[in-house]
Amino acid sequence: MGNEIAKQAPAVANPIPYTQYDPKDGVFCTTDGTAEHVIRYAPSGPASEAEFPATTLPKIFQDVLKTKKANNSALRVERPCPPLVDKKAPPALAPEDWTTWTYKAYYDECSEIAKALIALGVEQHDAVNIFGFNAPEWFISEMGAIFAGCKAAGVYPTDTPKLIQFKASHSGSKVAFVEDKAKLDKYKIAAKELPDLKAIVVWGCEAEDVEGPNGKIPCYTWADFKKLGETVTDEQLTERMDAIKPGHCCALIYTSGTTGPPKAVMISHDNILSDANYCMLQMDGIGTSGGEERVLSYLPLSHVAGMMVDIIMPIVATAKRPGWVATSFARPYDLKAGSVGDRLRAVRPTLFLGVPRVWEKVAEKIKKLGAQTKPGLKKSLIGWAKGSSLTHQQNSQLGGNGSAPMGMFMANILLNKVKEKLGLDKCKFGFTGAAPITKETLEFFGGLGIQINEVYGMSENSGATTWSTDNCHVWGSCGYELPGCEVKIFKVDETDIDKKTECPKAADLQHLSEEEKGEVCFRGRHIMMGYMAQPKLGEDHVAKIGEKLAGAIDAEGWLHSGDQGACDATGMFKITGRYKELIIGAGGENIAPVPIEDNVKKLCPVISNFLVIGDKRKFNVALVTLKAVGATGESAGTDELDGEAAEFDAGVTTIGQAANNAAYVKMIEDAIIATNKDGDVCPIPPSTIKKFTILPNDFSIEGDELTATLKTKRSVVDAKYAAAIDAMYDSKGTYVCHADLVGKGASEAAEAPAKDVAAEATAEATAEDTAEATAEATAEATAEPAAEVAKE
Repeated sequence: MGNEIAKQAPAVANPIPYTQYDPKDGVFCTTDGTAEHVIRYAPSGPASEAEFPATTLPKIFQDVLKTKKANNSALRVERPCPPLVDKKAPPALAPEDWTTWTYKAYYDECSEIAKALIALGVEQHDAVNIFGFNAPEWFISEMGAIFAGCKAAGVYPTDTPKLIQFKASHSGSKVAFVEDKAKLDKYKIAAKELPDLKAIVVWGCEAEDVEGPNGKIPCYTWADFKKLGETVTDEQLTERMDAIKPGHCCALIYTSGTTGPPKAVMISHDNILSDANYCMLQMDGIGTSGGEERVLSYLPLSHVAGMMVDIIMPIVATAKRPGWVATSFARPYDLKAGSVGDRLRAVRPTLFLGVPRVWEKVAEKIKKLGAQTKPGLKKSLIGWAKGSSLTHQQNSQLGGNGSAPMGMFMANILLNKVKEKLGLDKCKFGFTGAAPITKETLEFFGGLGIQINEVYGMSENSGATTWSTDNCHVWGSCGYELPGCEVKIFKVDETDIDKKTECPKAADLQHLSEEEKGEVCFRGRHIMMGYMAQPKLGEDHVAKIGEKLAGAIDAEGWLHSGDQGACDATGMFKITGRYKELIIGAGGENIAPVPIEDNVKKLCPVISNFLVIGDKRKFNVALVTLKAVGATGESAGTDELDGEAAEFDAGVTTIGQAANNAAYVKMIEDAIIATNKDGDVCPIPPSTIKKFTILPNDFSIEGDELTATLKTKRSVVDAKYAAAIDAMYDSKGTYVCHADLVGKGASEAAEAPAKDVAAEATAEATAEDTAEATAEATAEATAEPAAEVAKE
């Protein structure tokens, strides 16, 4: 993956704009989940009617059945799922022992579920909830609901009963598909306040009685529910399918809800299929050879990225291309147990999406193994191969000459052994999205010969709008607009989104001026229908949703992302922050926290999460978490230090000890000093950090600091650790030990003389020493032989 790089990339990636709206027509968007959305074709190109006529998901699935690929593998899962042994995942089953659905079997079972929904009295435009970890039943529930003309409304596996109740009530869910006993127990609590719920269907556990506000709610096993549909004929199902229009809503994607209740993004059949088509065009090597492509499904399917990559794109690619796509499933405990790598080795995907935290975790494991490896010939050879590959990857970025060092062929042979042990040796296209990824992570994998392509988009545009490729990428950029999309950077009037001026193209994405930065805006067939309002929740709710929608899409059809970014003359985009996350200092200064946070983490590898706080305050402070054993993103892990945090001082083994250790505190402090003095990261004095504290645990989904896609909930963290934050502002010292905040005594570091980090006299020399030491440590850690990687 990433070895065959073109020497010359296009100067402008997508010169054909999507379309130009006629302002007289206005832009149709709605809060009504039963409305038919207008299809706005482009005059030419991938978004035109000639090249991609509007259709529906049932029809494009039927296109697959018209080909010889109908009997090819579509879904694979390990059944029965073996349990954890001493909290560790057992090895994967042999591929031939996995349970498999062909495309025909997949379609037929979706039809059975659709018939059962019709038999139960579920009407077109009704909603269906799906609550569980990734499984064939999740796919079949969603597609079965869509076959019946319904809206699929996924629920995150980590959602609380309160969130479940809100999403079920807001969507008007008539039926809920639920994974197992633990999920059913959660849904039971929510069901007590769901008068419209007709039934619950379970897979992976026995059916149980469920109490609703009006008495018992029927609960069916998967098999028993399908039997309900035996009374519905094929003709009745066909009639229901034929009533579906491309502009009808097929899915509700609930936003993270970090600043209030989640909003329901309405995605039409044409929205999702258009975006899938654009993505397929970007991944031009997927499905073109006529063989099997493989996807590993493990990210939340209620998120638009999971739905697009795991469910929709495989069907579209199989219908439109010579090859076919088979989706394999991770086990429900793989994320928490840290055993996704085992599934990768079993599946060997040709297409792999990893959120930044997943890529970072893989890198940390490899570095840990490298640090344990004794010097020798093998280690030296792999170190040479990685250096050669990194040079090649750097030269292969947009504007480079694509040249490779001598011996690159031999380097690739060595690195392919490493990739084989990672399960990525067959991967044709690796990519990341949902959150920013650091340049250091991209460089690390570049050294392995793996190009991680960045995708940028949001629920409101059906998943993706910009995307880098192996042939056209710049590390730190999220790529160029997808074929068929239109993306621009505008300076937007704060009081009227229709008043906007396009920003000038950036001369250098790494050194941006304020004039070059503006709001990233999208236009195209993939833009949502709107945010759905639920009249049963009252007039105030409907009015508020209408206001949200009016502030999201302007009169010319531009979706305003809320993200700040820039675009250079080659058409490459860079995201610099989110306007809602921008810190507004006491003096009114706009401060982008993400570059500051990334830079500190780069300089201080013991850090897991680093969050800058300072909105409407006199200066910035930071919350720090350290790398800990068992911290997977879903779980906060233990108090035991892991990775570089554990290796820094052999005598310090826990977070609590590190928080009271002057050497750990100084290492973090030095990274902050260096960051404060970096004019590209902290261009103005108010952007510097004055104080910090080390928290007793890492951020996690379970702790509610992270979303289901591992993005930080800044407002939640701000509120949860308010006492720690306030204490930093009240303290005289640079470092405030968290133990002091909970009455556990002072630390040596906290008792050190107070000093202003930003004005430290010796900061420059210290920063240079720290950066040099960090570079040396990273180089050593990443030089492990393939034989050592095999141990993992």
